[in-house]
Amino acid sequence: MRFSSDDADIFYTVTGDGPPVVLLHPFPANHKVWLPAAELLAGRYRLILPDLRGHGQSGAGAGPATMEKHAADLLLLLDASGVGRAVFAGVSIGGYVLFEFWRRHRERVSGLILCDTRAGADTAEGRANRLKAADEVEKQGPVPFIDSMIPKLLGETTRTTRPDLVERAREMMLEMSVQGIAAVQRGMAARPDSVADLKTISVPTLVMVGVEDTLTPLSEAESMQRQIAGSRLQAIPRAGHYAVFEQHEAAGKPIRGFLDGLKTW
Repeated sequence: MRFSSDDADIFYTVTGDGPPVVLLHPFPANHKVWLPAAELLAGRYRLILPDLRGHGQSGAGAGPATMEKHAADLLLLLDASGVGRAVFAGVSIGGYVLFEFWRRHRERVSGLILCDTRAGADTAEGRANRLKAADEVEKQGPVPFIDSMIPKLLGETTRTTRPDLVERAREMMLEMSVQGIAAVQRGMAARPDSVADLKTISVPTLVMVGVEDTLTPLSEAESMQRQIAGSRLQAIPRAGHYAVFEQHEAAGKPIRGFLDGLKTW
């Protein structure tokens, strides 16, 4: 299914039946990251899986794909799906979007699952690297960028023992266009710091992280969990930044347990 959000056409798919759960994928991937884990959830929950602006089958629109634009897309996604309030899970950029969405539309949020993400903005060096990567992708195409990202996104265990998952991840990443990669990188470079917002989160929250994640390591997850009142922390062994994809059962089971225990539907 699709809907229009400002200057971008946003793709999403829906599976399962029950209380609504919105699953947001990481960069530079798409909704397919969640599909293996979704099989553990769809028997009891209605899962809404969008391709974020600039990813997969969704358009990038003009200019940087900022967190404000993503949050506006997410609000329209709820309306298009007939959903008032939902639980939201976000991996990496999905988490960045959820911080922005919480600031603007917290009345639509029943619970949060923050996976392999961070609340802090990029450092000056991090912003410069993103902007440089965006420029280089526009000049060289997506393949060198995607190949350089795989060792950062997938854990050591996955890279050494699951070449099939590595290839599936690479194929998924290559579904992004040059325009999409550049727009999303520039949007992430401009994202605000969300650390102060952690203490305002007042809904049930699960923080998850792959033990082998080097981009947003366990220490980041522990810091977020300490600052979100009543939140829980779940570490996923033998997984990196794409933990929900690399170890979908080990990630899906605690997500299912968290959802099953909610009393805020």
